[in-house]
Amino acid sequence: MASYCMTVTRLRLALGTGARRLHVSSAFSAKVAMSRFEPGSSVNYEKMRENIKIVRKRLNRPLTLSEKIVYGHLDDPVGQEIDRGRTYLRLRPDRVAMQDATAQMAMLQFISSGLPKVAVPSTIHCDHLIEAQIGGAQDLQRAKEVNQEVYNFLATAGAKYGVGFWKPGSGIIHQIILENYAYPGVMLIGTDSHTPNGGGLGAICIGVGGADAVDVMAGIPWELKCPKVIGVRLTGTLSGWTSPKDVILKVAGILTVKGGTGAIVEYHGPGVDSISCTGMATICNMGAEIGATTSVFPYNHRMRTYMHATGRGDIASLSDEFKDDLVPDKGCEYDQVIEINLSELKPHINGPFTPDLAHPVSEIGAIAKKNGWPLEVKVGLIGSCTNSSYEDMGRAASLAKQALDKGLKCKAQFTVTPGSEQIRATIERDGYAKILSDVGGVVLANACGPCIGQWDRKDVKKGEKNTIVTSFNRNFTARNDANPATHAFVTSPEIVTALAIAGTLNFNPETDYLTTPNGEKFKLEPPTGDELPSRDFDPGQDTYQHPPKESSSVKVDVNPASNRLQLLEPFDKWHGKDLEDMRVLIKVKGKCTTDHISAAGPWLKFRGHLDNISNNLLIGAVNIENDAVNKIKNQLTGEYGGVPDVARHYKANGVNWVVIGDENYGEGSSREHAALEPRHLGGRAIIVKSFARIHETNLKKQGLLPLTFADPHDYDKIRPDDKISIMGLKSFGPGKPVTAVIKHSDGSKDSISLNHTFNETQIEWFQAGSALNRMKELQ
Repeated sequence: MASYCMTVTRLRLALGTGARRLHVSSAFSAKVAMSRFEPGSSVNYEKMRENIKIVRKRLNRPLTLSEKIVYGHLDDPVGQEIDRGRTYLRLRPDRVAMQDATAQMAMLQFISSGLPKVAVPSTIHCDHLIEAQIGGAQDLQRAKEVNQEVYNFLATAGAKYGVGFWKPGSGIIHQIILENYAYPGVMLIGTDSHTPNGGGLGAICIGVGGADAVDVMAGIPWELKCPKVIGVRLTGTLSGWTSPKDVILKVAGILTVKGGTGAIVEYHGPGVDSISCTGMATICNMGAEIGATTSVFPYNHRMRTYMHATGRGDIASLSDEFKDDLVPDKGCEYDQVIEINLSELKPHINGPFTPDLAHPVSEIGAIAKKNGWPLEVKVGLIGSCTNSSYEDMGRAASLAKQALDKGLKCKAQFTVTPGSEQIRATIERDGYAKILSDVGGVVLANACGPCIGQWDRKDVKKGEKNTIVTSFNRNFTARNDANPATHAFVTSPEIVTALAIAGTLNFNPETDYLTTPNGEKFKLEPPTGDELPSRDFDPGQDTYQHPPKESSSVKVDVNPASNRLQLLEPFDKWHGKDLEDMRVLIKVKGKCTTDHISAAGPWLKFRGHLDNISNNLLIGAVNIENDAVNKIKNQLTGEYGGVPDVARHYKANGVNWVVIGDENYGEGSSREHAALEPRHLGGRAIIVKSFARIHETNLKKQGLLPLTFADPHDYDKIRPDDKISIMGLKSFGPGKPVTAVIKHSDGSKDSISLNHTFNETQIEWFQAGSALNRMKELQ
């Protein structure tokens, strides 16, 4: 076989004709263009194959696809200890991607590292700071004006340190990655929890915090606990109203929001071939909602077709050459197997308030009536990073056209979010955008928008009970519109469109009829849509800024008086003693996501200013003492105040504190601000029943102690006015529990055991005060 070495060189846009084209190096037999920046970093299919052979021989068993790609990126395949679910792997990811809300802190940390350039191809994507108000063009222009300081910082920091910059309006990070950077076998980390979207193109793409991204950009091996592998075997064929989204909605109902924690979900089986590449991406994207490390599909002809359509035919050819490494071995074993027959799968809708509460669409009306959920659909929202492909928009438009042909428009408000400038331009050219607008839709900017709470919603008052349906991935309380009374349901774009037309949850498009203005009854035909445009994609406007070869003259300015940006000061080192008599800042009741810990929406504008954004610390968490949010007792004064205010008072008085939490603490977004803020305001430990993966790592990176109750019932022993001491830290070691002594206000004490997942390297982070501090010590 020819020796094809897939080295990352240069894929970018040939702008002379306004169309994206692949720039292939002259040594094509050795190299294929893959990046908009190359400082010698490479993805080498031959190297990956060598690593796979070494590991397969060591383990003496067939490998899953997940294992092939992950172990294929081991820093030391010969010496690395490999035990799924137990050991930590040292990996060499191929590239880094950052969205603008998390990139601010990631780049501030990279600047603090003192390094001159990033060591691997990296990009920044401006998608989080654009608020949906009026419509795409107006909202984008307003965002550019309001966020000028931040965009300028990210653009100049990217230019200075060798990071590509996708300007506002370019699209959502995950769609851009799928269109340009993902390919079978690549390992990419991204500072967003829905980075796994790239698994639809056979890639291992993992969401991380900014500190992890800094490690990779610094050329340091990246640590990941060796993931277990959950297999989802698909049989049958998708058809009719059933869509790829229904696969993950069903899986979420089976595994729940924490069932995938510590595992990669690997789809396989004969049913895979009935799903488009972008459909596979949808499934992988929402895998974040089950806590999975990532999700992935095996390489097949649907991926090959998509790469050809997006200007990467040469990469598709190489993938064909190395296909054996891009699919699971026969006879490989999974830690758990779920079977889904696509021919029997019915359309689903999940919610409200949690993405794992799964219901068949045929039953949601009755279930809503029984539970007192509002039946009227106030707003239907399609798009987002989960469902904004050409195929998604086409299937939604096919339903909208049926309604228009019968004289109907949406009864609910209806919004459309294109995933990228390429998607926007193509659906506009092909008439989909007009159809969706004519049926009552408002086409928003190519950005995250309402999915992450960037929505200036006016049709209901805060506290007013109402229902919205979305094709998004996440539906936590108040996430989309800051209204805790909004009942948000997630489903496919097709079902959203149908329910927006009908105006009610009590509508099953497979069986129920709509009524035209003249009284005629008719039933919607199942949606149809092309997988890819027949006339190729229209790239639209060019929105990419390539970093200059010479950047010594580039200035990165952070105004000391800015309320948006703030240079970072190092956190203090561990003092070498036990942490004694810490106050309980808050004992959290029930679900506590990163949205509860560090809210998004209007707070996004402070993501580059640690002190300002710390004013939202845990303001959404429920205090078990009084069932209130953002109302806790200051144990020093006896008065009640907001969580950030009390934390600041404790810090000013030299009092360390802890947070007590429930199950799956920190689920949801990858935002490391949920770890930076407690550290900044004097927190030392977070003690919970269990953690979500990314948040636990983020806490470790910032020098905090994420600890779990050895006995979950010990949660009940802790009272809001207790003092807690963490003992035995001088002998802190991997696999060795620590002891917490709880002093109650009545003079009694309890002693409990706390577990942790720190390894030797992570203990060094704690001792140094943070991972960044430790990096500097080693320079």
